[in-house]
Amino acid sequence: MFSPLMDSIIARESLQVVTAETLDEFAATQGDLVLFVGGDWHRHVEVNDVAVILPEILKASNGHLTGAVLDRGGEREIQTRYRFNRFPALIFLRDGGYLGVIQKVLDWSDYVIEINEILAREPSPPPRFEFPEGCAPALGTTQ
Repeated sequence: MFSPLMDSIIARESLQVVTAETLDEFAATQGDLVLFVGGDWHRHVEVNDVAVILPEILKASNGHLTGAVLDRGGEREIQTRYRFNRFPALIFLRDGGYLGVIQKVLDWSDYVIEINEILAREPSPPPRFEFPEGCAPALGTTQ
């Protein structure tokens, strides 16, 4: 399921593992939540990098953020719901409402800037889905 490193981080940090089905109920009671959506750690080399960064983000928030990890079985459903196109992703929610997402690994200073900007927002619907650079939708389809 998860990489051995991710398993050890989940255990050491006592991170809640949620499913696509349990996320809404869990997130509604957590205040500001950061949800780690890793993707396939065999294919996405940055999964373990972001897994290591997640506890540092939680520590830097001084208890403001709660962390959770999405189980692997719910990744595509959550990707569709929150409309992100890259793994790993950190999804930020407030009382279950969407604030924003950070995709892939960043420099620490960029995380600080991005997270502060995300946490300053009010919950809103996720943005339109954007195709990765170099991809285009088929003719006649809409996003």
